[in-house]
Amino acid sequence: MRLKFALVALIAILTSARGAFAQGCALCYTTASQLGAAGQRSLDYGILALLAPALVLFLSVMFLLYRRAVSAAV
Repeated sequence: MRLKFALVALIAILTSARGAFAQGCALCYTTASQLGAAGQRSLDYGILALLAPALVLFLSVMFLLYRRAVSAAV
């Protein structure tokens, strides 16, 4: 049952990922392309800095939910 769910989830993620690349706006693309190499690198670091807290919170909640589900199953 879990394997089927994981397979369906993986297929859904892989098929929906193509549309995610089309979400950039023209203004952001133009600005980022005119920054130069150093500016693009700092933009990448800024994206990672914004991603890190959200990722930590998400993984923390998933860990707590997993730990709660394991303790409830015992």
